[in-house]
Amino acid sequence: MIEVGRPVPEPRLTDTTGAEVRLSDHRGGGVLVYFMRHTGCPMCNLHVKHLAAHAADYAAHGVAVLVAVPDEPDTASRWAAAKKLPFPVVIGAGSTPHAGVGLARTVFGSMQRSGTVLVDHAGVVRYLRIATMPTGGYSHRAVMRAIEDLHRARTDR
Repeated sequence: MIEVGRPVPEPRLTDTTGAEVRLSDHRGGGVLVYFMRHTGCPMCNLHVKHLAAHAADYAAHGVAVLVAVPDEPDTASRWAAAKKLPFPVVIGAGSTPHAGVGLARTVFGSMQRSGTVLVDHAGVVRYLRIATMPTGGYSHRAVMRAIEDLHRARTDR
């Protein structure tokens, strides 16, 4: 299971064009990954809308954003094209991106968890918010605090 303070697993991911995506390729100042329940989840779509609206905040800190969806490639591609997001949408290569980091389904396997993970430049998880109910999967304010803490830690060296 994914934990704060521990290295993030390197899940096998592809973007909606089929190209391989590695979390380590996006680290620079860090990478923020939002794991949606599925592309049809209204609350997850609202969180993605907020992520897109605040993309400049993340970029200003050098933090890349990825949205991970557990849907089939065709569904993910159509959804990403319709949303015109300023960041990549990724799916799992061989399994869901969620499984690649230990975000198991819950409630007897019927409910995919959502969540937000912030990984620092060294590949260590610095912020983690996992939720069974999609309302709790993302908080811009909490993510920005974690990014500011991460930025402060790097500049205090």
